[in-house]
Amino acid sequence: MELFNSVNTAIQDVLGPLGPMILVGALGTVMVVLTVIIMLRQPEDPLNKLKRDAANRNGGSVHREKLRQGGHNEQLDRFASFLEPKDVAELSAKQLQLRQAGYQSKDAVRMFHAAQMLLGLLGLGLGVFYYTFYMNVDGAEVSTQKMIMYTVGPGGIGYYLPQYWVTRRVEERKEQITQGFPDSLDMMLVCVEAGQSLEQSIVRVARELRASFPALADEFDVVAYEMKAGKDKATVLNDMGERCGVQDVASFVTVLVQSTSFGTSIADALRVYAGEMRDKRVMRAEEAANKLPTKMTLATMMLTVPPLLIILVGPSVMGITKMGSLSAGGN
Repeated sequence: MELFNSVNTAIQDVLGPLGPMILVGALGTVMVVLTVIIMLRQPEDPLNKLKRDAANRNGGSVHREKLRQGGHNEQLDRFASFLEPKDVAELSAKQLQLRQAGYQSKDAVRMFHAAQMLLGLLGLGLGVFYYTFYMNVDGAEVSTQKMIMYTVGPGGIGYYLPQYWVTRRVEERKEQITQGFPDSLDMMLVCVEAGQSLEQSIVRVARELRASFPALADEFDVVAYEMKAGKDKATVLNDMGERCGVQDVASFVTVLVQSTSFGTSIADALRVYAGEMRDKRVMRAEEAANKLPTKMTLATMMLTVPPLLIILVGPSVMGITKMGSLSAGGN
């Protein structure tokens, strides 16, 4: 026990009151770096090597495999056990959230957790550096709460920053899809009534929406590619509703699936639903307009009332002040 206390005292004399925490953090960082280096130097799986050699012998198959994988990063396969949740439900939920944010890659979950780990370690290192060389220069006593706030706080912020970014991306993408969906239905209705099939209409609508609403255009492109690949139409449409996460799109998917199942006219279903979406867009605009007076009240009070009070009350205050000074001087 005395040896431990002496070692702890020596560390604090060299590195300050935060010396043990700095030492533990440095050792943890070194262990993480060594683990990464060891995993990178692991021998390649013989089965993967045989697959790659067989693909190299078949001309052009490597390029097709890369296209099929959609940018799959083979380097992250070695860290799959660290960068992917073990629970299947949790992994599926995270994949769905990243797809709703616009990240369709197979490595999106791994990249997300890798960003969390790297930003957390970077924030922790910056916090310890700032506390050691700026906050604790004069050797003054610092409370434990401040010490934790300046050291662990940046690490926590760096760890949760990717989650905040993804959440914001999901909300912005949903808003963009909601805004562009009524226009897409009108264009799709025109294409269907002109004699085009549903697949051709989706391709044309995606091309026309690319400049204004790229998120919705991407979703329509995915639907068109999956239909061309021979996937079941109802499954493709349901996947689109799940990826978008917007109630209007989910209702539209239900309408199309029911029309396809019962053999009713898709043009009639689109005409009715497009009219409802136009009315709903007008209602949203009216709702936003009705909220403006309430939002402007606070700004009006803060920017108008203080100058008005100064103009009205200022001369009276100055007169009272002068009269008080004159009466004091006369006395």
